[in-house]
Amino acid sequence: MTSRWNLPQRDYWSTPFAESLFRHLHLFPNATVLDVASGHGIPAFFLAELVGPSGKVLGIDLSEHQVANARAIQGQELPWLRFECHDMRELPEEFPSFDRITGNLSVMFFRPHRCEVVQKLVEHLNPGGQIVLTFPSLGTFDSLWGRIDQEMAVRGLLAERRRLETYIAERPSAEEGRGWLSQVKLDRIVVDEQPLEVATGSGPSFLYHPLLRGGFLDDVFHCFDDQRLADAVMTRVSEDIDSFFPLIAQRCVLSGWKKEE
Repeated sequence: MTSRWNLPQRDYWSTPFAESLFRHLHLFPNATVLDVASGHGIPAFFLAELVGPSGKVLGIDLSEHQVANARAIQGQELPWLRFECHDMRELPEEFPSFDRITGNLSVMFFRPHRCEVVQKLVEHLNPGGQIVLTFPSLGTFDSLWGRIDQEMAVRGLLAERRRLETYIAERPSAEEGRGWLSQVKLDRIVVDEQPLEVATGSGPSFLYHPLLRGGFLDDVFHCFDDQRLADAVMTRVSEDIDSFFPLIAQRCVLSGWKKEE
């Protein structure tokens, strides 16, 4: 059976991560679910369909634009699903608690104190409840970063290389994620990491790839003070995709359960 609220098959980034999330999420009808960094609704719409009208799903995002987009997609349907603008890092004490907390591609927004954010989220998880988070972990696109670093080295770009190194090192590993869940004393912790290949062409197809230029490559461009130099470096890299293909992301899923009181 298909539904308009199923995970979109043509989303080659959010959907694979959400599929990993659902493989580990133990959901039941009537559950209450908080979906953090909900974006334009993947997977909040599907979550709402699964819990049914006697359940409740709240999707929160810091971006008013994303919340407006999700509401526009929803229209008058799934009335037990709401989208609201909140900073998940600073939820008020009176914020309700939920049976499940999910966050697809959410961990990158937990910066700079990721473990503290996880702790605050768990405070809004009912006893016996489960939290499931996905993120691209350390090792994502390592071949690309290596090729960019090589091009920077050839050009003697020391400051840019240091910034790139800092950017790469800031990406959390699967074991770091396990550590966060352990520190907040969750039970039945599962950490699962699976590769995801991202397809793209060379040249402009790479430089303006909707996934890469919308996030990962933008971060690389921020390593440069001179954007004309950034364009030159990245154009050269884009013409040499055979040197860093296949382009592999690491899909990491963190799952843990709050102990019963």
